[in-house]
This record gives sequence, C-alpha cells and structure tokens, in this order.
Amino acid sequence: MWATLVKLDLASVGLALFLGLIFLVLFETVRINSYRGRTPPGPRPLPFVGTLPYFLKNPMKYIRSMSQYGEMSTVYLGRTPMIILNTVQVTKEALVQEAFSGRPAMPLIEWLTNGLGIIMVTFGHSWRQQRRFALHTLRNFGLGKKSVEDRVIEESRYLISEMLKAEGKPMNPLHALQNAVSNIICSVVFGDRFDYDDKRFSRLLKILNEQFILAGSALAQFFHLVPIIKHFPGPHQKIKQNANELVGFIQEQVKEHQETLNPDSPRDFIDAYLLEIEKQKSKENSTFHEENLIMTTADLFLAGTDTTATTIRWGLIYLTQNPDVQERCHEEIVRVLGYDRLPSMDDRDKLPYTYATVHEIQRHANIVPMGVTHETIQPTKLRGYDIPQGTMILTNLTAIFSHKEHWKHPDSFNPENFLDENGHFSKPECFIPFSLGPRVCLGETLARTELFLFITSLLQRIRFSWPPDAQPLDMDGIIGFVRLPQTFNIICSSRDTEE
Repeated sequence: MWATLVKLDLASVGLALFLGLIFLVLFETVRINSYRGRTPPGPRPLPFVGTLPYFLKNPMKYIRSMSQYGEMSTVYLGRTPMIILNTVQVTKEALVQEAFSGRPAMPLIEWLTNGLGIIMVTFGHSWRQQRRFALHTLRNFGLGKKSVEDRVIEESRYLISEMLKAEGKPMNPLHALQNAVSNIICSVVFGDRFDYDDKRFSRLLKILNEQFILAGSALAQFFHLVPIIKHFPGPHQKIKQNANELVGFIQEQVKEHQETLNPDSPRDFIDAYLLEIEKQKSKENSTFHEENLIMTTADLFLAGTDTTATTIRWGLIYLTQNPDVQERCHEEIVRVLGYDRLPSMDDRDKLPYTYATVHEIQRHANIVPMGVTHETIQPTKLRGYDIPQGTMILTNLTAIFSHKEHWKHPDSFNPENFLDENGHFSKPECFIPFSLGPRVCLGETLARTELFLFITSLLQRIRFSWPPDAQPLDMDGIIGFVRLPQTFNIICSSRDTEE
C-alpha cells in the first residue's frame, strides 16, 4: 500500500512539474509575442534562450542575415530583447544622441571589472570624469601629436627587425604584432616599452589574446544567462584567473610608480592619475581612487593592444592573398620614400593607394561585427518605435561595411573602395569603425596612426607570402570579443635583398 501511495505521489509530482513547465513555456511565449509586437522585426526567439542558439551555431552567417529585416531588427539575449541598427543612416541618427550612450550591466563584465574603468561603464558621472581625464592626459603625453608618431616610427624598426629574424621560414606574426602595438600604449601609460623576448610580457600578451576569445565565446554567453555560476568551479573561472593576472601586472606597475613618483614631473598616465587621486581626495563626488586607476589602465592597455594588432593580422592575410595589391603598395611607397626613410603621417596624401589599402583592411577585417553594445539611458523614439530605457543597442557594422549602395566592391578586398575616379583617396560616410557620438572610440587617433605607419613600414621593407604547405583559412575567423583570424604562418622576405 505504501509503495502504491509513493508511486502515486511521484506521479503527481511529475505531472505537476510537467504542467508547470508547460505553463512557464506558454507564459514566456506570450511575453515574447507581446514584445515582438512592439519592436522591430527579427528571427523568432526560443523560450528562455532567445535567439542565442542561432548565433552560436554560425555567428557571421547569423549577423549577415540581420539586414533582411530592414533598417532595424530585434534579437534576444536569453529573455532580453536587443535592437540591431542595420544601416548607417539609422546608426547616425541614434548614436549621436545622449539617450543611446549607456552601456548595459553585463554580468561577466561586472564580475571582471566591478563596474569600474571607461569602456564598459554606463553613462554617468564616473564615466564622464574618467573619460575626460583620460582624453586630456593622453593628449598631454602625446596622443595626436608628433611625439606619439615618432614612437610608432621607432617601434616599426623593432617590428621589422623582429619579423625578419625568421626570414624565409614560416612564422606566426601574432606575438610580434601584439608586442609592437602594445608598446605604444605602454610607453604612454607605463612610461616604458617591453622587449619582444620579455617572457613576463609575452605571457601577458598571450593571456590577453585568450581573454578576447573567451569573452565572446559560448561560455561567456551562458554566463550572461546564468551569472550564478561565478560561485562554482568550471571553465569560466579561467576568464577570472586571466583577468586577475592582468590586474596583478598593473598593480605592480602602480606600486612602482607610487614609490618613485615626482609630483613636479609626471612621467606617464599612471603618474598623472596618482596625482589626480591626491588632488581630488577632499571631493565627495570624486571617482578617482586606486581601484579605478587599475581598471582604467587595464581598459587602455587592452583596447590599445588587441584591436589594432588584430586588424594588422587580418591585413597580412589580405595582402598575402592579394600579392598584386601588396606589390602596388610597395612600388608606391618606394617611389615616394625610397627604402631608407620610414613613413610619417604627412606622407598620406602622397600615398593614396597605400592609404586606401589601410582603410580597406579595416573595412574588410570588420573586427567588431556588431559594434560595442550601447544601452538607452532614458525612454526614447527611433524611426517610429518606442525604445524603453535600458534597451541594448547593437550596430551591424557587417551590413554597413558591405552595403551595395555605398561600396564599389562590397564583398571583396579591394582598395578601390577608398579611391575616387582620379585615384585620390576618398572615404565614404558609412566608414565608421570607431563608432559615433559620445561613445566614439577613445583611441581613434592613436589607432589610425598605428595602422598607417605600421602597415606602410612593413610593406616598404618586407614581402609577405604563404608557406608551401599553407592550409586555407576560414575567413569568418573566430568570434570573440573581437573577430580574430585563425592562427596562421607567413613567410617574410626582406625587400633589401630582392632589389
């Protein structure tokens, strides 16, 4: 009898759970449908997980499909709707407004940064203070001035020498490019550069690359859906360990700066920040403190290293795949500069084809296919839709950078996209890799300088080719925090020995 009662109770519990699950699914379906009636069109979301499974199955195919829904579309991160801006017109209309200038509170980012720093901090007092100070201080230490340009030119010499150490043999350019690009922001932030054979710094760059992959992986997306997993062991803890190691490196730099600080002669960004902490100490609304110094420095270090280095890596792939473009650039560079004088930013007008090639690398590399996530900070309207406060906004740079009305060769790598009928450089209005409005990229000027000078210097002195056993690459790449190319090897040949 007891056994029969237990069986009946278990059956009742099972039935109740089953009916409860059906009710939850029906409730979620009704909730989603109510959203879909008020938001731009998009793929039909699944209960609880939204459209995330479609994205994870084939990220780039999914992103490319968004433009079929019109100038705006809606996707779902779990149960949360996100609006995608698919055209440059609607993007410009939205992002220049302060209403679209927030950042969403994403569980993984909050876990790693404690809500501090600049890049992913929401729009408000702290962001304003930190961004204003960073812009002012970075300019004081040379950003946008000849001094930083000179640093990039000097680092180009080190980079060319490093890449030619393996002349004639297959080499992976990842470390050399990361180190070269990172040395520019390091010289401004830390006051020093790091040698290419510095083992500690090499490990940090390796961690940095791994972090950019993990931060955009399926694991990270799952973390956003179920943030409670941060309290449990698992592969997601690797993201936290990497972040802690990077923070530890910056903490050591800050400690060294504190011990050697001369208030009358700040050497770099960290010195200037330490002086600002002291200056703002008596102000109640100050956001300047050591923890924010560490996170702001981490933001500058990360953003100033991986995005530009990744763009150049894609560039080497495109230039190796298109030797005719590579040769035409080299001939133009040598005709204007010869072999001995490295380029300067003043040479851009004299090198229109090379300058167009640098921009085409950026367009085709498209390293942030959906832009950096924005969030509305107040209720607003856009193209007839009521957009509630707290709505996540993405920019479909993939669609914008391949729109057939704006580009002569939208789907192929071709510098002619940035040249007019007379062969002069011409930049279309829809080329917005650094975003727009209040959240425009803090390091845009530095990135433009690095891309032109590094790429032009490499093309001046090195010929790039594939190893005989090179395997075809998946040109969709690896979708992490940025779109990374697959690991590849190239052969570097000195132009000095050829001419």
